[in-house]
Amino acid sequence: MRLGVLDVGSNTVHLLVVDAHPGARPLPAHSHKADLRLAQLLDEDGSIGAEGVDRLVAVVQDALQAAEDKGVEELLPFATSAVREAGNADDVLTRVHAETGVMLEVLSGAQEARLTFLAARRWFGWSAGKLLVLDIGGGSLEVAYGIDEEPDAAVSLPLGAGRLTAGWLPGDPPEPADVKALRRHVRTEIARTVGEFARFGAPDHVVATSKTFKQLARLAGAARSAEGLYVQRELKRRSLEEWVPQLAGMTGEDRSRLPGVSEGRAGQLLAGALVAEAAMDLFGVEALEICPWALREGVILRRLDHMPPR
Repeated sequence: MRLGVLDVGSNTVHLLVVDAHPGARPLPAHSHKADLRLAQLLDEDGSIGAEGVDRLVAVVQDALQAAEDKGVEELLPFATSAVREAGNADDVLTRVHAETGVMLEVLSGAQEARLTFLAARRWFGWSAGKLLVLDIGGGSLEVAYGIDEEPDAAVSLPLGAGRLTAGWLPGDPPEPADVKALRRHVRTEIARTVGEFARFGAPDHVVATSKTFKQLARLAGAARSAEGLYVQRELKRRSLEEWVPQLAGMTGEDRSRLPGVSEGRAGQLLAGALVAEAAMDLFGVEALEICPWALREGVILRRLDHMPPR
C-alpha cells in the first residue's frame, strides 16, 4: 500500500510517501518539503503566533494535496518539539484539525528517540549489536541506546540546532563569547545524561541521523547524497573538531557555500556542530556512521508492524 508520513518539525514540514507492506522495506515514492521554522515563530510567551499558525495550516493543506496527487491510502501525521512545547499547542492542533481535517499526533521526546532508534536498528540489523543513536533536530537532541528494537535508555534534550541558534547566537557571524557560552551550556546539559547510558556499557556501533549530522559528515569528506543511500558515510570527531572553529568564524551566507550545506540550514549549522561535537566527546565516540533512516521511517515501521501480512 502507499503510505504518507507527515512530519511537522521545528524546521520543516515534510511529507514522505512510501510504498510499503509488512515484511518489506518501505520504498520512497515522493518527498514534499516546506521550510516553516516553527521554532522561530514563537511569541514571547512561547506560543506559536497567528502568522505561524496560518502558515502551518497552509503548508498542511499543500501536503494533503500532494498526498492525494500521489495516491496515498493512509496518512500518518505527527508533530515534534515545536508544537509539543508551544504554550498554545492545544489551540494549534484544534485549528489544524478544523481547517484541514488532519489530527496531528504529538510525539513526546522519548517517543521520538525510541522511533528513531527503531529505524536505525532495522537499517543496521541485529549484527550491529548494542547501538547508540544520536539525532539532532531543530528543537531537540535525542539519544537512545539498546540491543533490541526497544532501547534500554532514551532521552530528549532541548538542544536542537534551530532552538539554540535563535536563543544563543544572534550575531552573524556570532560573537566568540556567545559561542563559548553556548558550548558550555550544551556540554552541561549533555553531561547530565551520560551516566544514564554509561551503566549499560560501551556500544558496539554508534550511529547518527538527521540533516545536521549528514551535512557535518559531508563537510568532513563523506559521499554526496547523489551517490545513493547504501554508501557508508562516517563522521570522525577529529574532523568535526577541526570544522567547529571554522564554522564559528563564518556568516550564514559563507556556510551556505560549503559542500552539502543548504541555504536554509546554514544559519544553524554551527549550533548543530557544537551539539554533535559535545555528544561525541562526552559519550566517548571517536567516529560514527550516518544512518539514512530516522524518525519518519520509524513511524512507518511502527505502523507496518501493526498491519496484518499480505
